[in-house]
Order: sequence, then C-alpha cells, then structure tokens
Amino acid sequence: MMIRARGAIAVQMVLLVSMAIWGLNITLVKQLTSALDPSTIAMLRMLVASATLVSIWLVRRPARVRLDRRQWAGLAACAFLMVYLNQIFFTEGMVRTSATNGALLMALGPLVSALLAALAFRERLGWVRLCGVALGFGGVAVIILGHSGARLAVMGVGDLLVIAGVFSFSCGGVLIQGIARRLDALTISSVIYALGALMLIGHAGLWGAGYDGVLPDSAWLWFLIVFSGAVSTAIVNLIWNNSIARIGVARAAVFLYWVPVFGAAFAALLLDEQLGWNHLAGLVAVMVGTYLGTRSRRAA
Repeated sequence: MMIRARGAIAVQMVLLVSMAIWGLNITLVKQLTSALDPSTIAMLRMLVASATLVSIWLVRRPARVRLDRRQWAGLAACAFLMVYLNQIFFTEGMVRTSATNGALLMALGPLVSALLAALAFRERLGWVRLCGVALGFGGVAVIILGHSGARLAVMGVGDLLVIAGVFSFSCGGVLIQGIARRLDALTISSVIYALGALMLIGHAGLWGAGYDGVLPDSAWLWFLIVFSGAVSTAIVNLIWNNSIARIGVARAAVFLYWVPVFGAAFAALLLDEQLGWNHLAGLVAVMVGTYLGTRSRRAA
C-alpha cells in the first residue's frame, strides 16, 4: 500500500512539473512570434514534435498494427483539427494577444471538450453543467472585453483565434475516442503529429512565409523551437497519457487547473506582462465554470 501511495505521489509531482512546462510553452511561443512568421513557428515546432514521437515509437516498437482506410481517414481528420488548424489558430492568435491572455483562454479546453463530447454522444446536460458552461464563457468574455479602444480590435481578434484553436483541438479529441479503442496512444500521437507536420509544411509554402530565409538565425530561437516541440508538445503529452493510465483521468484532470496559473506567472516573470482585474475575474470564472461543466452527470 505504501509503495503504491508513493508511486501515485511521484506521478502527481511529475504531472505538476508537466503543467508548469505547458504554462511556460505559451510564453515561449509568444517570444518566438516576435522573431518568426507564425506559419514557420507552427511548422518547425510540429516537425520537431513529430520527429520526437516517431523516434520514441521506433525505440519502443509497439505491437504492429495495420491501419485500414477508415482509420487513416480518422487520423488525418484528427491531424487536421488537432495539429494543423490548432497550431495555425494558436500561433496567429499569439502574434496579436498577450501570453497571459493565451494562458487563461486555453484553460477553457477541458470545458469545451466536455461540452462537445456531451453533444456528440447525446448526453443530457444538467443545470449545474449548463451553469458551468455559461460561467466559463462569461469569464472568456470578461478577459476579452477587458481590452479598451484600439487594443480590443487587435488583441480581441487574437483572443478569438486562441479560442478557435481550443475548439479545433477539442473537436479532434472527440473524434479520437473511437480510434483509441483499437490503437495505442503512442501510435496515434506519432501518426497525427507526422500528418499534421506535413500539412503545416504545405501551408507554409502556399500561404505562409515560404521556405527561403525564414529559418531561425540564432541558437536561442532554435533552442526555443526544439524545447517547445520536443519537450512541451511531444514528451509532456506522452507523460499526460501515461499519467491518465496510472492514476485515472479524473485525478489527472485536476492538474490542468495549474496550466493558466503557471502560464500567467511565466508571462509576468519573463515578459513583464501585467495581470489586470479582468484577468483575475476571468480566470476565476473560467476555472469554476470548468469545474462545474466537467462534472459527471451523476455528480451533477
């Protein structure tokens, strides 16, 4: 019993560090947007992430699986939503808004996922969960409308793009539930990120900055890209999936509340961004709304 308890504590400590890295990642991407085109950032980060995941897949050599056309189509759809669209919306949004706003708005992810899953699987929402949805999106409105004048026109658009990225990722999460019943998480992640990276390469060539003269010109920028892609995206996602398997999704999901806290803290520490009344009020509303909106039907 004691060994099992220590194992659970170790998993929780690793999860807390992982949430700190996810929070830090938002600040790192914001720093990258000051030096690189958004499409280049998305392309390079996901190339590093996919290379990391495929390398881990080759080392672990999970059981061989043969994907049929339906599975390939499902994985391609997930790659389009969870990697391609998500990264385009996220990086374009971070060009226009602050790292603080990005961190707080991304806290809406669990609530959006729960709402979309309930709609997709025709699960009835009780009044408590509906109140949570209303409160969560009310908090988002407080964060966005906290801008004034010309800042609202620019940063408001950035905020909406970040929210669009949350929605696209959550939509892919709903689709992936059926695929996950027949494939292991590492294989799914490797295929999705590899396909998504290819889509982003095409996007950068067709609609982005292209491929000539757009690569980072300093070791620091390369470090940010490699850390963000390999550690924040690939490795921490694998840690997250493994933690769910070890301690359950309900206990693991609680740690998601730390992401906006760490994100806002790193934005203030590294970018000297200031927290306003709208940030604090919006954060409380989003987190309480997420708690209520993601409760199980039995608890509600």
